[in-house]
Amino acid sequence: QVQLVQSGGGLVQAGGSLRLSCAASGRTSSIYTMAWFRQAPGKEREFVAAISWSGSTTYYADSVKGRFTISKDNAENTVYLQMHSLKPEDTAVYYCKAGRTAAQPLVITALDAWGQGTLVTVSS
Repeated sequence: QVQLVQSGGGLVQAGGSLRLSCAASGRTSSIYTMAWFRQAPGKEREFVAAISWSGSTTYYADSVKGRFTISKDNAENTVYLQMHSLKPEDTAVYYCKAGRTAAQPLVITALDAWGQGTLVTVSS
């Protein structure tokens, strides 16, 4: 099993920055990719960014490209999402996901592990 513990998030004004963290433990050898998803009220969960477990490849949704950066501390098995130039439409609960199949990181599978979620609120 893989356990994911998230930290960070909170309330920030538009144009501000926040950093989210996601620490992985357990059977981390089974992880292919780590990703961030978000879910706004009344909307479906959407892909935000992902990084290969090695940290060598990153992926971004068009809506966050140039504003968000995903990174990984390989020694700590922790993934970060640095968010800059935040907009009110970035308001959502953010979840980290450990992809445990070779599927594309934006694809959700039954084998994925999820963090507990953290709320990011961007005020206008």
